[in-house]
Amino acid sequence: MADAPDLPLVKAGLLQLQDAVTGALEAEDGGGRFREDTWERAEGGGGRTRILAEGAVFEKAGVNFSHVRGPQLPPSATVHRPELAGRPWEALGLSIVTHPRNPYVPTSHANVRFFAAGDLWWFGGGFDLTPYYGFTEDAVHWHRTARAAVAPFGAALYPRFKRACDEYFFLKHRQEARGVGGLFFDDFSELGFARSWALIRAVAEAYLQAYQPIVARRRETAFGERERHFQLIRRGRYAEFNLVWDRGTLFGLQSGGRTESILMSLPPLVRWEYAPAPAAGSVEARLVEDFLRPRDWAGMGPSP
Repeated sequence: MADAPDLPLVKAGLLQLQDAVTGALEAEDGGGRFREDTWERAEGGGGRTRILAEGAVFEKAGVNFSHVRGPQLPPSATVHRPELAGRPWEALGLSIVTHPRNPYVPTSHANVRFFAAGDLWWFGGGFDLTPYYGFTEDAVHWHRTARAAVAPFGAALYPRFKRACDEYFFLKHRQEARGVGGLFFDDFSELGFARSWALIRAVAEAYLQAYQPIVARRRETAFGERERHFQLIRRGRYAEFNLVWDRGTLFGLQSGGRTESILMSLPPLVRWEYAPAPAAGSVEARLVEDFLRPRDWAGMGPSP
C-alpha cells in the first residue's frame, strides 16, 4: 500500500525534532543544559527523556521522546473507542513542556504523536500556551503562528483544532480555561499517512516559531513576590489539569509507562491555598475573568 504508515520514518523524524527543540531551548535559556535519560519499558519499547532544571530562563523544561508498545490497550484509550478494546498497540510521541521562572513568560506545552492499534492508525498533537499575566500581542502571535502552520493542509483545520484545544484544556471542576489554547487534534488520519505526517512536522516546527519570540519579549520583565506568588497558585491549576483530566497522563500511567517521564510535565514549585482570591479589578483577577476566555485571537487587530 503506497500510503501505509512508515514507523521508522516517524521515529527518525521525532528524534530529529527532539534534538532541534532541546538545542533551541538551551540557546534561549543561555545557561541550563538538558540531562538525558534513556530508558526501556518491560512490556515493550522505551524512550529518551531530556530535562533542564534550574536554568536562567526555564525553571524546568522537558522534551521527551517515547516509542512504546503493548498487547492490549489500557482503559483510558478505549473509553471513546470501545471497538479498540483488547487490540495490541504501538505509540510514538514527542512531548514538550516549559515552566519559565519569570511569571511574565508563559508556560508552554506541545505534543505530537502516532498511534497504531492493529490495522488502525492515527496522529494527534498540537500546542497550547498558559500565561500567568495576559498580553494580547503574545496570544495573537501564538494563534497566528498556529493558523499559518496548518493553513497549507486546509483552511478548515485551524478553527477546528482551535475549538478542540479550547474545549480540551479546560478544568471542568473549576470551570476555568487552562490557558489561551492553540491547536489540539486526535484520531487524525483523513489526509492519508504522508500528508498527515507532514502536518505533524509542521505543527512541531511551528511551536518554536510561536514560543521563542514571546520568551524573548518577556524574559527580562521585572517581577516581585506578588507576581511569583500568583504564578505558583496558577501552576497549581496546571498540575490539577494534568493529574485529573489529561488523557496522555492517564494513558501513560495505565499502560505502565515510566512515571518520571510521564510526570515531567508538572511544575517544580506550586502553591495550593484555600480559596485564593486576587483583588477585584487587579490584573491577576482579570486573567481568569476575561483574558483566558476563548476568542478569535488570530483574527484580532491588523493583519501582520
